[in-house]
Amino acid sequence: MRSARGRPVGSTLWLQRQLNDPYVQEAQARGYRSRAAFKLAQLDERFRLIKPGQRVVDLGCAPGGWLQVVTEAQGFDQSGEQLAKGGRLVGIDLLAVDPVPGAEILEGDFLDEAMPERLANALGGAADLVLSDMAANSIGHKPTDHLRTMALAEAAALFAIEVLAPGGAFVAKVLQGGTEKELLTLLKRRFESVRHAKPPSSRKDSSEMYLVAQGFRGAGESDPASDD
Repeated sequence: MRSARGRPVGSTLWLQRQLNDPYVQEAQARGYRSRAAFKLAQLDERFRLIKPGQRVVDLGCAPGGWLQVVTEAQGFDQSGEQLAKGGRLVGIDLLAVDPVPGAEILEGDFLDEAMPERLANALGGAADLVLSDMAANSIGHKPTDHLRTMALAEAAALFAIEVLAPGGAFVAKVLQGGTEKELLTLLKRRFESVRHAKPPSSRKDSSEMYLVAQGFRGAGESDPASDD
């Protein structure tokens, strides 16, 4: 670790963990842009989220790892040609994202009033799956960081409800530690099934989990579904 000289202790420990992380190594071997790609792949393996022909939205898509997983599952080749026709994939992020073959990337804020219309034009119809791996930038104060990330998850859920087709699904990162009641209540009204999941690639010392909501009911409210 000669290159660690002069680094703060925290950044040195982070670098060591990255170098020793098998998912980081596997992501590099497979050409994924981040180890987070495995989180979506493992969620998909469990819940069968991604299917050829779907219209899929990835909120906060930078650096593009989740987009790569979706294109593989959708049947895109390296040139971006779709092997199974009919699907669309759109990523949205405030940051510029390097192109991902098979995906259209919209630069901007998903909370912007014009975004649903921009998205509809890009998708060609209502979405079948909305994904969000967003987390607020840390300010070093855990309670505040937690609240800001949960606020993003709630905003993503409201966005999904606006753009999803009946039967669609929504996946969002959340953090353990409360303040989820309102979000769960909202999702249980709108989806047939709402479950928590922590994929194996999510670090054990991380408080992150994922909410997986499937079977969007469409407009109106229904009785809450079960949660596990």
